[in-house]
Amino acid sequence: MDARSDIAQARPGGGLLERLFRLSAHGTSVRTEMLAGLTTFLTMAYIVFINPSILADAGMDRGAVFVATCLAAAIGSAIMGLFANWPVAMAPGMGLNAYFAYVVVLGMGYTWQAALGAVFVSGVCFLVVTLTGLRRVIVDGIPRSMRIALTVGIGLFLAIIALKNAGIVAASPATFVTLGDLHRPGTVLAVVGFLAVAVLSVRKVKAALLISILGVTTLSFFVAGNSFGGVVSLPPSLAPTFLALDLSGALSAGILNVVLVLFLVELFDATGTLMGVASRAGLLTPDRTAGLDRALMADSAAIFAGSLLGTSSTTAYLESASGVEEGGRTGLTAVTVGVLFLACLFFAPLAGSVPPYATAPALFYVACLMLRELVDLDWDDLTEVIPACVTALLMPFTYSIATGIAFGFITYAVLKLLTGRARDVKPVVWGIAALFVLKFVTTGAAH
Repeated sequence: MDARSDIAQARPGGGLLERLFRLSAHGTSVRTEMLAGLTTFLTMAYIVFINPSILADAGMDRGAVFVATCLAAAIGSAIMGLFANWPVAMAPGMGLNAYFAYVVVLGMGYTWQAALGAVFVSGVCFLVVTLTGLRRVIVDGIPRSMRIALTVGIGLFLAIIALKNAGIVAASPATFVTLGDLHRPGTVLAVVGFLAVAVLSVRKVKAALLISILGVTTLSFFVAGNSFGGVVSLPPSLAPTFLALDLSGALSAGILNVVLVLFLVELFDATGTLMGVASRAGLLTPDRTAGLDRALMADSAAIFAGSLLGTSSTTAYLESASGVEEGGRTGLTAVTVGVLFLACLFFAPLAGSVPPYATAPALFYVACLMLRELVDLDWDDLTEVIPACVTALLMPFTYSIATGIAFGFITYAVLKLLTGRARDVKPVVWGIAALFVLKFVTTGAAH
């Protein structure tokens, strides 16, 4: 059956799905959209295993975070599908969850409740700049090199977390980091898992990350002493994290910098993803500009849902491009993803059985992909390259995304000023650099 016959079947009677998503107008069908949704889901389902693992390190209840992750992804994707009619799925963002757990809570000493409050406040800021149109002004004001550096730096930050969880790198009093014990079963399994992800991805297997996580977890029961908790059960309680955010703690002077970092990362990550996926789907034509505005609003609303449920920032997923490649053109693709995430609620025992070294290969693979942005830097302009490299390198080496961003923006502004190119710097950059300088002067730390 070809696409035209599928569309013809979707058209008669002007059914509910046709009215909601205008399938025929977008040249698609129910079958095509649902298959696209399944494809997108399979490429991003790894988040239901990785996110609870990361946020549990911050002291949050693993079962509750699992439920919050599934619900945030389901609600965010449904909002995107029903309100914006775009084939873009939502879920708690990689990098943002690591910043939440390892920097804000474990590094800076804030409670996870205050960190959730910071996510909520950043969502408010996000919504305000979206409603007022400032979002595009800010995005246009930040140089491309710094946006690239943000992605690359977060990739490097994820890489060091992944290597640590896999046991491949370990602490050393002499050299700070050194090679871990490669005889440990978990470390060996992590290496096998990463090779599996890479091979499957090269062979275009859609659920490569998910297959690797489940494969390593299965092997861990036999060779690494992991205990099997079952596969299916009723969902755990959401009570430990639901509405647990601490807004007063989030509005204290010390954590406002966290809000700024969350806001900036959400701003560029989500906007870039939405534009990239929409471009592939042909949704950025002049007659569909209203769709972009609605998508930006849906993206903003999803952050609120995640913070209230009990998870780090929810954002648009680049993996949505896989569904677009399968023909997804409307919000029915995103709604299908949301329904599948709801079905995941009943697999909590399996998620609880996944060890850190099983998710580490997926984290490391995502980190590798994020480094490819480096090719887009203008390597002939040192006033662009140096701040970008400072940003990216300081994130893993100081174990702080905020510090990398701070030094990067300050370096960018100073270099441009002292080389006679101050006019190249937009007011947004001067403002961010000034905020971080003030932070360093008053507290001696960026985060």
